[in-house]
Amino acid sequence: MHLNNKVTKFILLGLTQDPVWKKMVFTTFLLFYLGTLFGNLLIIVTIKTSWVLQSPMYFFLFYLSLSDTCFCTSTAPRMIVDALLRKTTISFTECMIQLFSSHFFGCLEIFILILMAVDRYVTICKPLHYMTITSHQVHGVLVAMAWVGSCVHSLAQIFLALSLPFCGPNVIDHYFCDLQPLLKLACSDTYVINLLLVSNGGAICTVRFVRLMFSYVVILHSLRNHSAEGRRKALSTCISHITMVIFFFGPCIFIYIRPAATFPMDKMIAVFYTIGTPLLNPLIYTLRNAEVKNAMRKLCGSKRLISDDER
Repeated sequence: MHLNNKVTKFILLGLTQDPVWKKMVFTTFLLFYLGTLFGNLLIIVTIKTSWVLQSPMYFFLFYLSLSDTCFCTSTAPRMIVDALLRKTTISFTECMIQLFSSHFFGCLEIFILILMAVDRYVTICKPLHYMTITSHQVHGVLVAMAWVGSCVHSLAQIFLALSLPFCGPNVIDHYFCDLQPLLKLACSDTYVINLLLVSNGGAICTVRFVRLMFSYVVILHSLRNHSAEGRRKALSTCISHITMVIFFFGPCIFIYIRPAATFPMDKMIAVFYTIGTPLLNPLIYTLRNAEVKNAMRKLCGSKRLISDDER
């Protein structure tokens, strides 16, 4: 591997170089990031403190909100701070850390969405066998495997990045370090690495997306045998999951299925899945879920009672 790269730091161009637009970027995405933190941390605290939300679905929702928080944090704070600076640079080491963390938590979110789909399938299609198939130990093992799989994927991204020789231009036309913009700066032929990136990113995302959508088709088809109330509740949960799957996988597939080419819209699409999706997750899962909303009301009510007692 080319560990002795001549380039020791990169210049990030961000979303824009216009001073007026940079102020708008700072204000807008600061609000988005704070909203993401508030929404996802509220879900995390609610699930951890509520006795009602102890089913496997909420166990996975806890880790989805955790991965959303970390995924957004891997890119948003840097972009927000850079919007205040005239010239933004990032060291080679920091770039690799950002590349690893963004892919790690992004991949973790994909695995969690898959586990949530599996849980819904067993709940709806195999209700009599649900308790024998699933347990807290099984869920813990599945989440641990998701963390390991995410680590393997991210290490592969780092390996590909470190194998690139950087000896010339160091300007990244993006707001965070990712392998696609780094490929444009390499001083050698990147055809093989492009193929590896497609297989490690785009192809995997596409296959997982197709499998997820197929599983939800099977789930929705099996709802014919359920009662009206059961269909309504299951549909509400499945529609939330399907919405998030489309919102997350759609942009990822668009970005990573064709790494050799870049388009002007790539930055905004990246913004949608790195910042927009983590912001929308809490809204979609709470607005369509009565149990989560009731647990949040009880949590807020108990906090008010505590504050009144202290007075």
